[in-house]
Amino acid sequence: MDHIVTVQDAVTAFADFMEPTNAELDAIEQEMPVILADVDLLDAHIVTLGRTPNELDNRRIRRARRRALAARVALLNQGGTGAPVVA
Repeated sequence: MDHIVTVQDAVTAFADFMEPTNAELDAIEQEMPVILADVDLLDAHIVTLGRTPNELDNRRIRRARRRALAARVALLNQGGTGAPVVA
């Protein structure tokens, strides 16, 4: 029977190299408004999964889509390096 410690040592041997770099963390921070806007859009869609969307749901989805697109435009205008993803 192999001990779990030997497996753990093999798994965590490269853990220091798997951490994000400062540049990657800065890029995530810069893209955070887009990420949060996409989460809001997904939330708006998730609400309607179990039922037919009513007019209020449709307005919520349209507003969330506009906020997501505006966040992408703002990121691109400030020199963001990521390509926009259409939701």
